[in-house]
Amino acid sequence: MSIINRFVKSELLTYLFRGAAIALSLQLSGIAITYTMQVLLARWMGATQYGVYDYVISIGTFLGFLAALGLPSCLLRFIPEYSVKEDWGKLRGIVWGSWRYVLISSILFTLIGSGIIISWNRQNSEIALVSFLLGISTIPLWALVRHQREMSRGIKRMTLAYMPSSVMFPLLVIGGAFYYRDRLSSSIAIAITFLSLSLILLSQLWLFNRQLPKQCAIIEPIYSRREWFAVAIPLLFNDGAFVVLSQTDTIMTGAILGSFHVGLYSAAFKTAAGVSFILAAVNAIAAPMFATLHAQGDSQGLQKLTATVAQWMFYPTLVCALLLIFFGERVLGLFGDEFIAARWSMTVLILGQLVNVGAGSVGYLMEMTGHHKQCAYVLGCSAVLNLVLNGILIPTLGIMGAAIATASTMALWNRWLHQLVVKYLGVKPSIISIFR
Repeated sequence: MSIINRFVKSELLTYLFRGAAIALSLQLSGIAITYTMQVLLARWMGATQYGVYDYVISIGTFLGFLAALGLPSCLLRFIPEYSVKEDWGKLRGIVWGSWRYVLISSILFTLIGSGIIISWNRQNSEIALVSFLLGISTIPLWALVRHQREMSRGIKRMTLAYMPSSVMFPLLVIGGAFYYRDRLSSSIAIAITFLSLSLILLSQLWLFNRQLPKQCAIIEPIYSRREWFAVAIPLLFNDGAFVVLSQTDTIMTGAILGSFHVGLYSAAFKTAAGVSFILAAVNAIAAPMFATLHAQGDSQGLQKLTATVAQWMFYPTLVCALLLIFFGERVLGLFGDEFIAARWSMTVLILGQLVNVGAGSVGYLMEMTGHHKQCAYVLGCSAVLNLVLNGILIPTLGIMGAAIATASTMALWNRWLHQLVVKYLGVKPSIISIFR
C-alpha cells in the first residue's frame, strides 16, 4: 500500500509541475495580451468611452457569474470524483445537464436585464441604451465560456481550459478593435466583444466534446440533481459574493462618480490585479488536487501541497508588486496621460493583492474539501462590508476610497478564511506559517 501511495503522490507531483507550467504559461500570456487589449482600448476610446465599456462589461460578467448558478465551481468538485470512480454515467450527466441549466438560466437573466434597461431608459435619457443592451446580451456567453473552462479543468485539460478564453479571446478583440480604431466607441467595442465570445464558445465546446472519455459517448447519462445543487447553491453564494467583492468598486464608482472615473479606476484595478496572476495559475491546477488528497484522507500530503503552492505563488508576486509600485506612473501612462492620476489607488490595490496571495489558496481549500458553506458565510459578510465601505468612501475619497474599501475587505476575508482552514483542515496555507 505504501508503494501505491508513493506512486500516486509522485504522479500527482508530476501532474502538478506539468499542469502548473502549462497553466502558468497560458495565464501569463493571457494576462499580457488582455492587459495590452485594455491599454489599446483605452488609448483608442479615451477615458470616458473606455469607462462606459468597462462599466457595461463589468455588469455583464457580474450577472454571468450569478446566472451560472454555482455549477462551474461544482464541476471542479464532481468531475474529478466521477473520473476517479469511473462513474461515466454521472460524469456525462453533470457535464451536459449542468450546461443546459446554465444556458437556460443565463437567457432568463438576459431577458430580465434587458427589460430593466429599457424601462430605466424611459426615465433617464442619458443612459447609453445600445451599449447597455449589448452588454446584457453577453451574459449567456460569459456564463457558458466560464462553465466550459471549468469543465476542461475538471478533466485536467489545462490548454483547452485557458487557451481559448485567456489567449484567443483578447486577440480577437484586439483584431476587431484595430479595424475600427479611428472611430472606436463603447458600443462598437462591446459588439466586438460579443462576437469574439461567441467564436470562443463554439470552438471551446467542439474541442471539449472530443476530449471526453469515450465511455461517456455510449452510456446513458445519470442526473444527480439533488446532489449537485446541494453543493452548487452554496457555491453560487460564494461566486456571487466573490464577484460582488471584485466588481462592486467598479460598478459603484460608475454609479457615483461617472464613466470618466470608472476609466481611471479600471486601469488601476486591472494593473494591480496582474500581480495575482501566479495565484490564479497555480490554483487552476491545484484545486482539483486539493479535492483528491482530501478524499484520500492524506492530511500530510495536503499540507505539503499547500506549502509548495504558497511558495510558488508568493515570491514572484512580491517581485511583480514592487516593480509595479516603483514604476506605477510609467505603467499607467501606457493607457494615456490622464490615467496617471490613479497611481496611488493602484498602489493600495497592489498591497491588498499581496495579502491575498500571502494567505495562500484558502478559498479553494475550503470549497474543495466540503466546507463551502463556511466559505460562503465569510464571503457573504465580506461582500456586505465591501458594499458599505464603498458607499461611504467613494463619495468622500473618490477612486482612492474604492481602492481602500476593496483592499481592506480583501485582507479581511483572506485572514478569516485562513483561520477556518487551520481550524477545519489542520493545514497552514499562508507564507507566514511556512516561515514559522
